[in-house]
Amino acid sequence: MTTAIALGDIPFGQPLPPNPHTICMSLPSWKDLVGYLEKEKTFVDAVVTGYPRFFIHRSVQKLIDISEKKFGHEGETCLIFPSRRDVEHCKDFILRQAALANISAKVRTVQYPIHAGDSSSLGPDVPVSGPCECRAELHLAFFPNEVYAIARKFWQHCGLGISSRRAEHYLSLIEITQPQLPSPEERNCSLTAKEGVQAKLELRKRIASYLVHSVPESGSRINDEVVHRVTEEEVFLFPCGVAAIFNAHQLLLEARPGQPSKSVVFGFPYTDTLKIVENFGPGAHFFGHGLDSDIDDLEAMLAQGSTTNESGPPILALFTECPSNPLLRVVNFPRLRALADKYDFPIVIDETIGSFANVNVLPFADIVISSLSKFVCGRANVLGGSLVLNPNGRHYATLKDRLTYMYEDTYFDADAIVMEGNSRDFLGRMHIINDNAETVCDFLHPRSIAGGGPSESTVIKQVLYPKYTSPTNYSRCQLPNGGYGGLFSLTFVSLAASKAFYDALSCAKGPSFGYEFTLAFPYTIVAHCDELGWAAEYGVDEGLVRISAGVEEKGVLLGWIEVALKAAEVCVGVRSLGM
Repeated sequence: MTTAIALGDIPFGQPLPPNPHTICMSLPSWKDLVGYLEKEKTFVDAVVTGYPRFFIHRSVQKLIDISEKKFGHEGETCLIFPSRRDVEHCKDFILRQAALANISAKVRTVQYPIHAGDSSSLGPDVPVSGPCECRAELHLAFFPNEVYAIARKFWQHCGLGISSRRAEHYLSLIEITQPQLPSPEERNCSLTAKEGVQAKLELRKRIASYLVHSVPESGSRINDEVVHRVTEEEVFLFPCGVAAIFNAHQLLLEARPGQPSKSVVFGFPYTDTLKIVENFGPGAHFFGHGLDSDIDDLEAMLAQGSTTNESGPPILALFTECPSNPLLRVVNFPRLRALADKYDFPIVIDETIGSFANVNVLPFADIVISSLSKFVCGRANVLGGSLVLNPNGRHYATLKDRLTYMYEDTYFDADAIVMEGNSRDFLGRMHIINDNAETVCDFLHPRSIAGGGPSESTVIKQVLYPKYTSPTNYSRCQLPNGGYGGLFSLTFVSLAASKAFYDALSCAKGPSFGYEFTLAFPYTIVAHCDELGWAAEYGVDEGLVRISAGVEEKGVLLGWIEVALKAAEVCVGVRSLGM
């Protein structure tokens, strides 16, 4: 790409980039974002879209409104899910959390099939459309208005709600929306269904191919052990990344029945990973720093637990990331794998930030998770997630049997079609992104205090990037031609410097990462707005700015960074090191 993608001037709350199914919103200034988080009406009203787990897409909301009108009782609202199992999970969560809050709540579930040609029972003004080979079902959870905030936590943490494309499909079946002309993304129902099956198969094969690397042919032997290659049979697709994490946790709970032990979350992870483990099972042991000293503490805990509970493993599983979000640290995988083998527990690794293009964590994992919505997608217009079982893992047979039994394909066909198309240039795109991120970080690192810059003339405390945070641990899983990924974070000497730097950036600004355009985000004040002190205990500064490099020209990227760095220096009154 030879020109910058000019997205930095998109107003607050507008789609970023402009697209009816975008999964990102523009957050051009720190002040605007704070106003939104504090629920100031001006900012709340300005928001048109947002990340789907945090913002109800307008098409989804329209379907909710219709469902409430037809099926709702006085004082109720609802959320919509793609399957009965998902809606039951929502019901269980609401009842459990409401009870903990001493709230009496009744949750009703409604399953409503939409058949082509039926006379509509959604109401006299809601006719079902004409010829269509599709059949769709609404799975609704109705609950009192006073527990809506609890229900929305489930929607956020688990990622099981319906997508905007699925909502528009349902609306088209009941003729609430006028059918649009066919496009490469949206087809008639029967064609989309056939394309969807093929797109999912191609995605699964593509993901499996990323994990082959130098593994011998299936059936080969190494040290008397039969080695199996990953195939599409080990790859399972989900509507988004956290849905894959949620289902991995559910899989472990079902595959190890009667196991009352908590799981370990090792290293400081993306916020919803910890919430899932804490809220949907026995709970979590949290080792938030992810250091070797934490492994020492973990080993001591495992040894004590093994002595106390001789009938089973001392923990259910261990969850970690490669690298972590937003601190970009990598843990000591060989040591963790050795403990997992000794104490008989599975390891789940989220490789989203490292990406299939740069790291291979499969030798250390029993389950590999990826949010396809990020680097694999690259265009901020669709969600998706994958779960891969390690065919050479000691728990493979048990996990594969159980997952095959419990798996539901709830990834909407139209979403899969878009994801498959987007992913075709993933590896080439990542090569450019890797190079751009490393160039920017190599420019900033010596201008940081951690990188040796003089404190009197720098505003950056630390450049958080695997090349600097965890070079040895990262090298253990880095592919021969892999880079350090496209994500890095910056911490500053003051909150004022963070704000000045962020506001002066001319690139796109908003949540999420992994796109073909550079995207900056004040991560901590959003992800941990209600727990800033707790996050700071683990090194996650309130003023941390996370940046995802895009495919723009390097000169453009460095120009944006230089201007923002100068603004931060002026703000706090330091002498510049020079550009």
